[in-house]
Amino acid sequence: MITHEEIKNLVVEWNIREDVIEKDYVIGWVLWGIGQDTDLKNKWVFKGGTALKKCYLETYRFSEDLDFTILPDGPINPQDVQPLLNRVLNHVSEESGINFSIKTPQLKQKDFPLYTEGRIYYQGPRRAPTPARIKLDLNASEKVVSHPILKPISHSYSDTLKGQAQVLCYSLEEVFAEKIRAMGERGFPRDLYDIIFLFRNGPFKEKADLVKAVLVSKCKSKGVPLPTFENIKNSHSWNELKMEWGNMLGHQLPKLPDFEGFLAELPELFNWLEKRFVPEPLAAIPVAKGKEIGWRPTLTSWGFNIPLELIRYAAINHLCVKLGYKGSIRIIEPYSLRRTKDNNLLLYAVRTDNREIRAYRVDRIESTEVTSKTFIPRFQIEFSSHN
Repeated sequence: MITHEEIKNLVVEWNIREDVIEKDYVIGWVLWGIGQDTDLKNKWVFKGGTALKKCYLETYRFSEDLDFTILPDGPINPQDVQPLLNRVLNHVSEESGINFSIKTPQLKQKDFPLYTEGRIYYQGPRRAPTPARIKLDLNASEKVVSHPILKPISHSYSDTLKGQAQVLCYSLEEVFAEKIRAMGERGFPRDLYDIIFLFRNGPFKEKADLVKAVLVSKCKSKGVPLPTFENIKNSHSWNELKMEWGNMLGHQLPKLPDFEGFLAELPELFNWLEKRFVPEPLAAIPVAKGKEIGWRPTLTSWGFNIPLELIRYAAINHLCVKLGYKGSIRIIEPYSLRRTKDNNLLLYAVRTDNREIRAYRVDRIESTEVTSKTFIPRFQIEFSSHN
């Protein structure tokens, strides 16, 4: 198990609360345990926002739930799940040192026999006296449209998940489609954040037909109408979106993005689904010859004295950064990290005052602050990679 000190250091670098980082750490280990278990690894299909975070994209939304669709004949009833879950947690505890014995996991059948809700309790590196918890949702009524994929589990911490650290997941297009459907059904702030993030950063520019086909199938299987921008705008949840934006997302993100910027792209997303809008591809930011791209594809600790992850977060959320460099402050649009032949890491950005492209040596950056000022990208945002 990692130390409390490591979590404290990551708080500075990631600008996320200690308890949220600890939960992300524990979630990674629980997923590892499920992926190792012979009775669960081929029957529980991981999905939702946490699947995006841990298996696909650096969403930087630190999700708090574990959502699974249960395949036919997979365990879902509490009396079947309880001994298997206990076995998984015991295995994880032996390998990681995380204490799951502080309180017995709770399971409750909500919709017999199709849905079970649970809570996993733990004491992690912070050694908090009160047990923390992870919500567990098991759903056997959901139709899996695309073939599930075995995905590596992202674990951005100093210890190592043992062996083949993989878990069975929804395909990325099915996660996207289910999130769009959720936006139409309930319209939570996290749904808006996730679908716009995927629209901006996912590998979907030429896959509108595929995403829509999965969405149509998902809606049909649940007996709900296909969501449209007009229906969402006229729904009861529309007015609550802005009011709850900060309440529901503030603790999951290093800096809360501007609500209006995300909302403004919602019509474009639905126009894209209907083939009425095609996002224009952007060129990479120009750099000098001899530079090699060098950035890591998942959230990590970089080892610099500045919170570099915050710059990456700002870039993929189209937020300007207040940068301290060589004794002065400038506002920049961050686009890329590049590595020189002599192994210096450079941040490529555009200054907002004169619109000039600049390269900043990362080891010479004196301070960073993510602002609430948004920008419309001129170049490709190269910080976000999908697995």
